[in-house]
Amino acid sequence: MNSEKRDPELEDVRLQKYLALCSLGSRRDCEKLIEEGRVEVDGTLVSDLGTRVNAYEQKVKVDGARVRPVLEKVVLAFNKPKNVLSAMQDPSSRLTLSDVLPYKSKVRLFHVGRLDYDSEGLILMTNDGNLANKLSHPRYGVEKSYEVFLNRPLPQSVAFRLVSRGVLLEDGWQKFDKIRILKQGSHKCEALVCLHSGKNRIVRRVFAAVGFRVEKLVRTRMGSVGLKGLKPGEYRKLDKSQIEKLEKEAGIDNRD
Repeated sequence: MNSEKRDPELEDVRLQKYLALCSLGSRRDCEKLIEEGRVEVDGTLVSDLGTRVNAYEQKVKVDGARVRPVLEKVVLAFNKPKNVLSAMQDPSSRLTLSDVLPYKSKVRLFHVGRLDYDSEGLILMTNDGNLANKLSHPRYGVEKSYEVFLNRPLPQSVAFRLVSRGVLLEDGWQKFDKIRILKQGSHKCEALVCLHSGKNRIVRRVFAAVGFRVEKLVRTRMGSVGLKGLKPGEYRKLDKSQIEKLEKEAGIDNRD
């Protein structure tokens, strides 16, 4: 690392935080790596969770391979087009995020959660594995908003049921946090749906359970980050204050 741009925090940092900064997962994930005897510092295996390291002076390895922290934290808001897989590669040769994302990075980018192949809209991309994990987990309460286009009008009574009670699916009871009808016609409905769940195709499955077909689905927001101003295939790089706000929403405490 460049000694001219040293971060004082990294000169004396807990080992599990150091590993998390290397995009190896959450701090708890990194504690498991230490407990399992997979981490060495300056050639010595370490199992003490209280171990502190100097990122600039000491060599840290995991499973024999040296790891270094990602000093520039990158978070991108990307408008995923329809018919693109929420993955970085696909054995079936379908288009993936790595194929259509204009931003090119030398570090590994994680996508936050998933967005259906036939859905479009906001997906976050980051080189921070801990942030990606926290934002993907419903326990941390990061709300997601979707603009949903239905094949027929949605009665207020059904909308109320989907928020107050929900529906029983094969993986348990599921419900929305909010529904707001934006436009209603004789043969269609456009609504805004908010929820915390990240389960597979959850919005489509909930509506299907009450007899509706989702003809188009666009994710418009994740936490404090919105889609506004981004056309399909475009991205926006979040600044430091926006990243810090997102981390706070995900329950990440960056204090050592």
